[in-house]
Amino acid sequence: MNPLYAVSPLDGRYAGRTRPLARYASEAALMRARVEVEVEYLLALADLDAVPLDFADDETAALRDLYDAFDESDAELVKQIETEGYGEYSATNHDVKAVEYFVREGAPERAHAWIHFGLTSEDVNNLAYRILVRPAVEDVLLPELRDVRDELVEMAHEHGDVPMLARTHGQPATPTTFGKEMAVYASRLGRALGRVADALEGLEGKLAGASGTYAAHRAAYPDVDWRAFSREFVHELGLQHASHVTQVNPSDDLSELFDALSSVNDVLLDLDRDAWRYVSDTYLGQDAAEGETGSSTMPHKVNPIDFENSEGNLSKANSDLDFLGDYLTKSRLQRDLSDSTAKRNIGAAFAHCLIGYLKLSDGLGKVVPNPDVMRADLDDTPEVIGEAVQTILRREGHSDAYERVKALTRGRRVTIEDFHELFRDLDVSEPVREELLALTPASYTGYGAELARDVE
Repeated sequence: MNPLYAVSPLDGRYAGRTRPLARYASEAALMRARVEVEVEYLLALADLDAVPLDFADDETAALRDLYDAFDESDAELVKQIETEGYGEYSATNHDVKAVEYFVREGAPERAHAWIHFGLTSEDVNNLAYRILVRPAVEDVLLPELRDVRDELVEMAHEHGDVPMLARTHGQPATPTTFGKEMAVYASRLGRALGRVADALEGLEGKLAGASGTYAAHRAAYPDVDWRAFSREFVHELGLQHASHVTQVNPSDDLSELFDALSSVNDVLLDLDRDAWRYVSDTYLGQDAAEGETGSSTMPHKVNPIDFENSEGNLSKANSDLDFLGDYLTKSRLQRDLSDSTAKRNIGAAFAHCLIGYLKLSDGLGKVVPNPDVMRADLDDTPEVIGEAVQTILRREGHSDAYERVKALTRGRRVTIEDFHELFRDLDVSEPVREELLALTPASYTGYGAELARDVE
C-alpha cells in the first residue's frame, strides 16, 4: 500500500522508522508466533509416553519449518482460511482456528487430532504475544535507548566543565554544569532501563485450558502431570510459568513491562522539554540542515523539531502504554474478549516509543553547547553566589548571614560589585574576605564536573 494512503502515521509518514517492528508487531508476525506455539505444543505432546504420537526427524524438521520459513504467502493463506475458507475448510471467522487448520496443512494426517489438543485460544495467544513482545523490546527498542544513553554519557564527559546557570521554579539558581545535567539524565535512564530488563525477565506464560484448571487435559489423560508439563513447556519458550490463571493470562507481567517503558519515556520527556528550553535560550546551538525549512514564513528559524517530535510521540506512547497496562489486567469473571482488540495495539505503542527514541537521538546529534551564552547569563546573575556567601558566613559564626544576603539580593538586580561592597563591610578575617571576593557564578559549580565524569 502506498504509505500516503495509510490510516495511521505509523504505517504512513513514519513507515521507514517503524519498519524494524514489523517482524514482531504485525498481524503476520502474530500468525507466525501462533504457528510456533501450536507446533512446539504438538511436538511436546509427542514426547509424552501417554500420547500415541511420534514424529521422525524429518517430520519434526518439516513441522518447525512451518514457522521458521513462515512468509507472506503463508500469512495470506491463514487469512484466507479465516475469512474465505480454503479447501475442505469453511471460513472460520476465528484467527486461532485458522492457524490450527494451517498447521494441519503441513502436518501428517495422523497428527491432526492432536493439533490444539485440549487448548483454548488464549493458551496460544498469550504465549504468542509474549514471544513477540520480548524481542520487540530487546532487539528494537533497547538498542535505540542504549544509543541515547551513550550520547548522554558522551555529552556529560565532554562538557562536564562547562558552567551553566541552573533554574529552580524557573528562576536563576545555584550554577551547575551542562555535562552534569546530561549525566543526571544518563543516570536516570540507566535505572529505568534496569526496570525494563527486570520486567522482561518476569514475562509469564499460561497454558491451562478453558478455565485455568487443565480440565480437558486431565479428563483425557488423568495420569499425566499436566501442571508439570505446562511449566516445562512455558519455560522452553523462555517465559516464567503463570500457575494460577483463569482462561486468560492476567497480564500483570505485561502491565509491569508497560509501566517500566513508560518510566523510561518519562525520563526522556523531561529531557526533551529541557533540551527544547536550552535551544530556546540559545544555550544549545543547532546544526542547520542544507535546504531544510524551519518556518514557512520566517526564513531565519532553525526549530527544535526533533525534540518536539520526540515529545509528541513519547506522550502518545505513554498514553497507550498506560491504557494497555490498566486495561489488560481486567477481565470479567473467567474471560471476556475485550482485551483481544486492545492487545493488537501493543505494536502501535512500541512504534511511538521507537519514533520518540530515534527523534531524540537525532536531536541530540544536532546540538552543540554554547559556552559563551551560558557564561554571559552567569555573569549577568551574580545573585546566585548568595547561597555560597551566606553558607561561608554561617561557617564563620554569623547567625544573621542569611538575612544579610537576603536583604541585598531578594527581588533586586545586583552586581558583583554590590557583593564586594558587602564583603568589605563584614567583620571577617582577611583570608575569609579574600575567599568571598574570589567567588564568581562560573566557579560556583560544586562537584559538577566530577559528577559529569562519574557517569558511565
